[in-house]
Amino acid sequence: MEGIEHRTVSVNGINLHIAEKGQGPVVLFIHGFPELWYSWRHQILALASLGYRAVAPDLRGYGDSDAPPSSSSYTTLHIVGDLVALLDLLGAQQVFVVGHDWGAIIGWALCLYRPDLVKAYVALSIVFNPRTARRPIDSLRAIYGDDYYMCRFQEPGDIEDEFAKIGTERVMRELLTYRNPGPLYLPKGKGFGHSTDTPITLPSWLSEEDIRYYTSKFEKTGFSGGLNYYRALNLNWELMAPWIGVQIKVPVKFVTGDLDLAYNMVGVKDYVEKGGFKKDVPFLQEVVVMKGVGHFINEERADEISKHVYDFIQKF
Repeated sequence: MEGIEHRTVSVNGINLHIAEKGQGPVVLFIHGFPELWYSWRHQILALASLGYRAVAPDLRGYGDSDAPPSSSSYTTLHIVGDLVALLDLLGAQQVFVVGHDWGAIIGWALCLYRPDLVKAYVALSIVFNPRTARRPIDSLRAIYGDDYYMCRFQEPGDIEDEFAKIGTERVMRELLTYRNPGPLYLPKGKGFGHSTDTPITLPSWLSEEDIRYYTSKFEKTGFSGGLNYYRALNLNWELMAPWIGVQIKVPVKFVTGDLDLAYNMVGVKDYVEKGGFKKDVPFLQEVVVMKGVGHFINEERADEISKHVYDFIQKF
């Protein structure tokens, strides 16, 4: 795709596939679920053209990277460890970081564990989540119930079996076109709540070619790798105890859509608007809420997100 180069590197005991383009300061792009390096295709081209070296891995468990079988191998410490080793291999002492969805969670963790490596951070969709008194899945179950998607993802093999019955391509269409700001529920045995024969019209920013690419990779790897990030949420909580109360001490810009289900989760808007976010992230410089935009913001508003990233990182 327009000069994007691909290679596989050995980091932290696993093989990681990376896509890269450009010369200059490194911008590390971290994808979410159910995404791949490919989710950053527009930003890779844009930032490379503006004098940066854009690097986007398939995170462990995804695409052409290794996928360890145990969910305990998908803590934020493991993933950040992969990225720290990648940056060392790239010879990058400090980088700009851009993360979306789970990639934003990993980006926050990278800023928390290794702030020395991050010049500035652009987080998309997901605010910083400081450690709370209760395990996250227990909290989510209490608020949203057992059918909430993160709760449904907990039992190994369960949601994979349902996705297999629905079919990989249909699952990708359902997830990537989801733009209900309310919680996503996946009642057992009911799929996405409607017949798999119900037509799904792709938005202008998502092509049949895009769907084919995602489908080909998830058919190869399955969904377990990506789902294991959710299965490690409570383990992350346990391991995070030493960092309780620690602030994020790097410059940050946060961008989300007002229709993003993550931005509309219980408590998030209050956290952003009433000072909690700024307290935990004292160098938070900008908060941008884009109107009429859903969760997959880096694809839905690709050019605007590239501009938001460039406008912020070029200050440093």
